[in-house]
Amino acid sequence: MTGKQGSSPESIVREIKRQTRRKFTAEEEIRIVLEGLRGEAGKRQLNGDTIREAGSDEVKELRLENDALKMLVAELTLRNRMAMLEPLPNGVS
Repeated sequence: MTGKQGSSPESIVREIKRQTRRKFTAEEEIRIVLEGLRGEAGKRQLNGDTIREAGSDEVKELRLENDALKMLVAELTLRNRMAMLEPLPNGVS
């Protein structure tokens, strides 16, 4: 920073950025570019630029199947806990 009185805030910020700018090796620059390219697909999907693979009927069916599986897991968990609470028969260790 030059420390001049009357410098605009924009010029002070530019000077700070210029002095603290990071230097990257060629390998790091390539890695950064490749990471950016990989992220493009995610950005397009977030923007809604991609076509959905599942239709609304399929989504409804998948949700019903998901609910049924959740119920099954809950039932099996309950049975497992009940079995753990039951005393063992005589002679079984």
